[in-house]
Amino acid sequence: MSLNWKEINLILEELDLQGAQIQSAVQSAFDVIILRLHGNGKTKQLLVSLSSGACRIHETFRAAVKSEKPLRFAQFLSSKIVNGRITEICQLGDNRIVRVIVKRPDAVYRLYIRLWSNAANFIVTDEDGVVLDAMRRLPKRGEVTGGHYSPEDAQADGKPERDYEIRELPGSGSFNERADAFYAAQGGSLSLEALREQARRGCEGSLGRINAALGRLREKEASFAGADRLKFYGDLILSNIANIKPGDKWLETEYEGEKIRIELEPRQNFRRENPAAMAGTYYEQYRKAKNGLEDIRREIAEGERELKEVTDRLERLLGETNPLILAKLLKAQARPAAGQSKKDTLSKRRPGLAFKRGDWLIVVGRDSGENDELLRRHVKGNDLWLHARDYHGSYVFIKQRSGKTVPLDILLDAGNLAVFYSKGRNNREGDLFYTHVKYLRRAKNSANGKVQKGLVIPTQEKNLHIKLDDARLRALENCKV
Repeated sequence: MSLNWKEINLILEELDLQGAQIQSAVQSAFDVIILRLHGNGKTKQLLVSLSSGACRIHETFRAAVKSEKPLRFAQFLSSKIVNGRITEICQLGDNRIVRVIVKRPDAVYRLYIRLWSNAANFIVTDEDGVVLDAMRRLPKRGEVTGGHYSPEDAQADGKPERDYEIRELPGSGSFNERADAFYAAQGGSLSLEALREQARRGCEGSLGRINAALGRLREKEASFAGADRLKFYGDLILSNIANIKPGDKWLETEYEGEKIRIELEPRQNFRRENPAAMAGTYYEQYRKAKNGLEDIRREIAEGERELKEVTDRLERLLGETNPLILAKLLKAQARPAAGQSKKDTLSKRRPGLAFKRGDWLIVVGRDSGENDELLRRHVKGNDLWLHARDYHGSYVFIKQRSGKTVPLDILLDAGNLAVFYSKGRNNREGDLFYTHVKYLRRAKNSANGKVQKGLVIPTQEKNLHIKLDDARLRALENCKV
């Protein structure tokens, strides 16, 4: 709850800011200003918060936190009132509007701090009430540069004062000290509790996602852990090849006293009259399972590393006791690193190669792993997909631009990349098919019904024949991002 008018008067009485010099103005958040003041041999920090449900003005005993990016209103205050002296600070009646008069050698400024939960603002005017700037620019109220603001004119004579009491805030010390501690813990969107809940929601969502992914990966790891048995089955079939008759569906044999029964038709369309091919099927499944196990274990290690990072980050956030610092950390966590746009950050995590031609982005996956990762996480339904028809090779994607059709020149660029990064490169030409990503269906292994990594079946595809253009490829090389 915001300060009432009696509490504001007590705050100002305790502060005794008459004659204090304004040394700096820091805007920690969009609706928080901290003025550093020096007077009577002491330095104080005056916090002004326009946060809904927690509008207040009081001394703060916590470190002032600067915004990473300088905010407009703080820059304005620095240019106008810093180094000025406070000649008056008072509340206008019981209206919860604090007026501060600041005198500098060149001018006198009036600061109006309106602490209304539904219409809070911090307005700076000249001596005649002409608005120079406002923390929240509200044109309908005239609270913009050039408008007029003079709340003294609106005060009604003879209006009875509203009946409020000063709250008994927990803790010890002055009312300013207790108010600072109280609002740090419970002060609306900038309270420690609200910020910690925000941190929990953000991190616990990531923790849930990571744990679910790790659970699926560990299930796959367990299913692949028996890969050696597949090789063992292949060895047994070859060692008993003389005992297998055409048409047999099973091989029954003994190994070290154990009876073993092996299916001789582990996949559809298999010729049972060829025992060597039967063994080859098990060897192939063994190879895939072994390679898959290595990939899964790498993914598990990466997931566990990410899980530790998020857990440690949550612990650090929950351990922070200054709400302004915590708010800054949460804001920094939600945006890319300095000097990077969100798109730059995403492109660094994206696998494969990327080429920027004008406003168009072309992305190339160089192997089945990158193809699969791009399909699962980095492309959308209306992006265009290209692939060499008769050769193994890269998936090439043209990222869709809203309301735009892919130009022929960009299509030819992507086509050249699809041929160049395929097994047909040496032929200098090849047939492609292309379609939108939404018309791709991921293929499944006929033996186990599981999705095959990086393998898709296209529908509604179109054909394109490409002859490699060296000049175009050189130009693309210069456009790599």
